[in-house]
Amino acid sequence: MKQFILSIAFSIGFLNIGYAQSSSLQSEKLWPEQDDKAKHYIVKGERQGQSFFKKHQFPEVQYEPGDKLAFDIYHTPDVMYHWYKVWAEQYPEITELYEVAKSYEGRPILQMTITNKKTGKHTDKPAAYFEGGRHGGEVTSSESVLWLTQHLLENYGKDPAITNLIDTKTIYVRPQNNPDGSTMYLFTEQRNRSTVRPYDVDRDGLMDEDPEEDLNGDGIIHSMRKRAVTEEEKEKANYIIDPRDPSGRLMKRVFEGQGEWLMYSEGIDNDGDGKYNEDGIGGLDLHRNYPENWRPDSGGDMTGRGYTQWGAGEYPLSEIETRSTVLWLLSHPNISVVNSLDTRVPMHLRPPSTSSSEESMFPSDLELYKKFDAMGIAITGYPWAGDVYETYSTRYKTNRLTGDPLKPSPLFGHGPDFGYFYYGSMWYGDELWNNGAMKDYDGDGVYDDYDALRWDDEENGSNGFKKWEKFDHPQLGEVEIGGFHPKFFSQNGPPWQLEGWIRKQSLFNLAMAMELPQIELEDVSVKAISEGEYEISVSWKNSGGLPVALEQAKRVKIVQEDRVMLEFEKNLTKGFEEAIVQITSPSLYDKTIYTGYTDAGESKTASFVVKVNQKEPVKAKLKLLSTRGGYIEREITIGNK
Repeated sequence: MKQFILSIAFSIGFLNIGYAQSSSLQSEKLWPEQDDKAKHYIVKGERQGQSFFKKHQFPEVQYEPGDKLAFDIYHTPDVMYHWYKVWAEQYPEITELYEVAKSYEGRPILQMTITNKKTGKHTDKPAAYFEGGRHGGEVTSSESVLWLTQHLLENYGKDPAITNLIDTKTIYVRPQNNPDGSTMYLFTEQRNRSTVRPYDVDRDGLMDEDPEEDLNGDGIIHSMRKRAVTEEEKEKANYIIDPRDPSGRLMKRVFEGQGEWLMYSEGIDNDGDGKYNEDGIGGLDLHRNYPENWRPDSGGDMTGRGYTQWGAGEYPLSEIETRSTVLWLLSHPNISVVNSLDTRVPMHLRPPSTSSSEESMFPSDLELYKKFDAMGIAITGYPWAGDVYETYSTRYKTNRLTGDPLKPSPLFGHGPDFGYFYYGSMWYGDELWNNGAMKDYDGDGVYDDYDALRWDDEENGSNGFKKWEKFDHPQLGEVEIGGFHPKFFSQNGPPWQLEGWIRKQSLFNLAMAMELPQIELEDVSVKAISEGEYEISVSWKNSGGLPVALEQAKRVKIVQEDRVMLEFEKNLTKGFEEAIVQITSPSLYDKTIYTGYTDAGESKTASFVVKVNQKEPVKAKLKLLSTRGGYIEREITIGNK
């Protein structure tokens, strides 16, 4: 059966924000989910299938802001933006709220800069960047950024460590990198991996024509199971009822032809190709769209013998959400620490994504990452921390179906690879939540659905699993609908679990920010060495826990050497040999001393020799510049009165 419901374009209002305070952040028109008269949530684009059936409200989600911000419930992008606007007005001396881009649908992507404006520009300070919501359905990640923002702002002036952090560093926070996907996820029964841009997943010339459907009308897309009856079904059946669960709820995958059941996600075969729900809303993956080690999507390899990457996009940075992140970061090279959050392993996830750590990372950089790995596990208790290529892909050691040992597996166009190899930073893509598998109940060394089911029964009131109920399917006949709640159990936790997870993750992010490099001026001295000739000596130290540049950052030239500059009024140095002021060392023409890169805890010195050809003293600006260690400027006087 083919069911094609054409999309209806709608008018949208844009925020005219710029780099401005939140008082100017006002929408001109309602979005569909904000319009009580709208019967459907429709997305613009060349979509051949239905968009989103109808608006839905989940009890786990707060749709209107309350008087206080609480983290026992999830928040829509609009509710989050409400609080960012409140904070921008409440803390004007340490915040700046602005729009970095508009999403595919035209929604604002808001970001906040947090730093004490009185102690210098945000770009003159060492910085960290924290982002959530890249994957629309992984809403726990956005909540973590929201929690961290509130924690920083409310503790400024109260907590000495946080106060010092905001006085001396810059924290950039972006809670919703993909507000389209998150809005769809929280307002409808639909779910997707990333952007809502229409995409032909099944390569049939149509886009989004076979999405999932809420057949039983409970507002949730559960699973469907069908007992194999015909010979054709028996040949394909690849599930049995897991014997570990005597209630018969849990399904276990086996080889085709060895099972008794077929499994589907809830829905129908809209395009009549014999497959169910294989071309839903969107399909591109923002976390495979980064420029480092990008590979074409499936079908893009013309030889058939190379690597491809599902969801990669038409070309690197083809999607505005990823492009806005990368271009913004490249224009802010003062950032040393990044965490772009996802769900749901849980794991502190870092580079490399296409090779082993020892093979492709500088040893000193790897040691820093291992230090952060250990710090993360100590704070969060996550069972894993390490690289994508080996640790992530082999964390369960063996294939659950075949029993074969797992091998390292690459991900292309991945954020951690961009973050280290291209941007030269300490970049994590941490994964929060764990599908409710809190304990290894059966002691098999794997945290799987059986463990999740046991925890749900014992700790969550069995609210995470819907018991199987018979349903007369229009194409498959008798099926049963049930299984784990896909949104607020499998992919994100029940709300009562939310704050515990996002708090621990935020404290790890905060701990990384506390390790940022920090150039501090220790001493400046002016000493007469002969008549009219003076030596200006400068000493400084990196008091932070990170060097001002990873070895990889040096290689790719994302970070310049630290340098000391001495500047005078132009009329004083005019004429070189005849000038009133001459810098005789390092040279008559050079006012800059390049000093290499200052390691964590390292002290350095540099000196100028200056000749003053007048009796009156002169003033100069001494500048200490470090791309990621900060910027310091001090006025000095040379000569005797």
